[in-house]
Amino acid sequence: MRLSDFWRNMENEFGQRYSHVLADTMALSELDSLTASDALKKGIKPKQVWEALCRAQDVPVDRWLGVDIEPKQS
Repeated sequence: MRLSDFWRNMENEFGQRYSHVLADTMALSELDSLTASDALKKGIKPKQVWEALCRAQDVPVDRWLGVDIEPKQS
């Protein structure tokens, strides 16, 4: 998962504004109580951070992959 995918998933799941508040304030016990933003800055992979956030927020597993995006047309 790329960082851009992480943020797209966050905004789709939690909303454009709340996703950033959540990433900056919620301590994830699974990641040594780091926030998502701090974990990403420390080099923890976006997928690992995303899945930890999903577990902490009880996001159903079927939504962990995010929404489908349409391929670009040439």
